[in-house]
Amino acid sequence: MLISQIKGANGEIVVAVREQGGAARSVKNAGSVYALAMEAADGGKSLASVIEGHGYGEAVDLEKAHAEGRFLPPITHPDAAHLHLTGTGLTHLGSAATRDSMHKKTTEAAEETLTDSMKMFKMGLENGKPKPGEKGVQPEWFYKGNGYGAAAPGAPLVSPSFALDGGEEPEMAGIYVIAKDGTPFRIGFALSNEFSDHVTERINYLFLAHSKLRPASFGPEIRVGAAPDDIRGTSRIKRGDKVIFEKPFLSGEANMSHTFANLEYHHFKYGLFRVPGDVHVHMFGTATLSFADGIKTEEGDLFEIEVAEFGLPLRNPLKVAAEEEIAVRQL
Repeated sequence: MLISQIKGANGEIVVAVREQGGAARSVKNAGSVYALAMEAADGGKSLASVIEGHGYGEAVDLEKAHAEGRFLPPITHPDAAHLHLTGTGLTHLGSAATRDSMHKKTTEAAEETLTDSMKMFKMGLENGKPKPGEKGVQPEWFYKGNGYGAAAPGAPLVSPSFALDGGEEPEMAGIYVIAKDGTPFRIGFALSNEFSDHVTERINYLFLAHSKLRPASFGPEIRVGAAPDDIRGTSRIKRGDKVIFEKPFLSGEANMSHTFANLEYHHFKYGLFRVPGDVHVHMFGTATLSFADGIKTEEGDLFEIEVAEFGLPLRNPLKVAAEEEIAVRQL
């Protein structure tokens, strides 16, 4: 099942559901994907049974909505501050080589940083897929922001004026809600663009936190349920009518050094991330970056990420924000 949200004629949220390759229908009296998910989580029901209980309304033309820019993120929270954007890196079998190409050994400090990255990658290879009942090694982890940083599919990914780079990171994102008793529930997985500043990161790995404080986009659709073991798609960048970058995008546990369950455990083990009613969009890493291949993005470039099993492709243009004067004033 694929589930999404679009803007209705009167500005309301229309929840659309379809099977892969099939036509979409609206869900009656849904309110939002968040409302349906919380109804399921708090009621001890599956999302599919909640949707069946609401029933189906009119047909929804997703391609038209996509072309008209009416897609919303496939889950939103009534209070954007309660949607968390987070992620983890060095989780994919090719990710160490990508990181290695980014962090050139030009100085002693860079070599020391690279060594730490390779240690983290090796730890994942050795204990990122623990046996049942055991806890695996914790991964690299980072914070991106909250719902105010969630760019809708089709909307620009805005790079701040002070950024040194604005580059794509094609990833799978897990989509979660927290039930009233504090239990995390996964809705499913979606395509995501974990937009980052790789030039800033390359200066010093301790700038990773700064480089990740950027918007992200995910969707347009959530694939409800577990992720396929082997996920294969394409990441590309278009500049006008020309494709300036195109490369396979691989994910799924067959292509990862960690299991999704291990990565989920090490996120939700913190009580801070089990606050009832919150939404989490957790991005699971990648091994495909145009930056590692020497691509310098420009304003107006279009990022496109697609995997057939996850519905419509995720497309976002790059925009650069105007410079702002920031000064703290004393009360």
